[in-house]
Amino acid sequence: MAHTADVVIIGAGALGAACAYFATEQGLRVHVVERGEISSGTTSACEGNLLVSDKEAGHELDLALYSNQVWRSDLDPHNHLWEFENKGGLIVAATEDGAQNLAELSQRQRDAGIEVTNVAADEVHAYEPHITKDLTAAAFYPQDCQVQPMLMAAHLIRLARKRGAQIWTRAEVTDMLRDGDAVIGVVTSRGAIQSGHVINAAGTWAGNIAQLAGVRVPILPRRGFVLITEPLPRTVFHKVYSGDYVASTTSSDEGLQTSTVIEGTRAGTILIGSSRERVGFDSTVSLPALRQIAGKAMSLYPALASTKIMRNYHGFRPYCADHLPVIGHDPRAPGLWHASGHEGAGIGLAVGSAKLLVQQMTGKEPDLDLAPFAPERFDLVEAS
Repeated sequence: MAHTADVVIIGAGALGAACAYFATEQGLRVHVVERGEISSGTTSACEGNLLVSDKEAGHELDLALYSNQVWRSDLDPHNHLWEFENKGGLIVAATEDGAQNLAELSQRQRDAGIEVTNVAADEVHAYEPHITKDLTAAAFYPQDCQVQPMLMAAHLIRLARKRGAQIWTRAEVTDMLRDGDAVIGVVTSRGAIQSGHVINAAGTWAGNIAQLAGVRVPILPRRGFVLITEPLPRTVFHKVYSGDYVASTTSSDEGLQTSTVIEGTRAGTILIGSSRERVGFDSTVSLPALRQIAGKAMSLYPALASTKIMRNYHGFRPYCADHLPVIGHDPRAPGLWHASGHEGAGIGLAVGSAKLLVQQMTGKEPDLDLAPFAPERFDLVEAS
């Protein structure tokens, strides 16, 4: 006999956990199924960035600004649980061309609603005392924040469970329950669950889940590495990254790209990134990627040259070719919903995406138009 729920959520990472939190907040009976453990996928292999600074004006930035509000309002009573830190972000430039590009970027972002302060070269050390002196300009973004992503997912799941959510780990989804084209539940390795709604929050594997429902959602893995230093006295005070990071997030190149991203943690360690490359699910450690990341970090923070690296880790970002996530109901398979494809912005965008999806699911007008993130948009592009 099948179990029953109002909503089945596939995936217990950041997106699935956020969906569970907001769905149970609305009184829905939720059942989360996860083929591994809670936050054992991409959520366990990222930095926990909640950024608005790395986004050009457009739909993703609109979602980032909305999510930023959700973090600061809906989730404010719980933010201490996942080490929410309102540290602000600092983008730096090392050339005159870079300074000009940064000034133009920050103005476009300011026009789109981002809070940003332009910082002259001789003012940068007031923000970051240990950074290189070889900089031409910077821009400070007070809305940028950070969380510990595994704590975030774990606590959101815990809070959802307190409201009655059921959680199955080590439960792989093997098929969909169907009524014609409609999706009415899932079949898992631990049994079947009937439900009125199924949310596909399976991250880089969301395309495979969509196929079980007979629809195409082209989400691909994009590998990225992070270095972790030994604990240090406080060295990096904000989220700091070079201006080319913004360009790398919007690039569609398959080959290796690296750009400097550095931030400290409460434990004293420093997280150093970042890299992007499309190599499928190849989990081989790439020495060229690690060397490039380390070299660029030392150029920005020379004092790190003598710092020991404790370890590195890597994960796979869920990448969509148009660099927009997939959020909302799938009319090709009624009853199926998607919350994936956020690439490297998934932690920051998770809570806004989940709240909007649940608003739509419960018949409310979403606070933000979800049409740009519609799952069927890929079929429309191909048809044209």
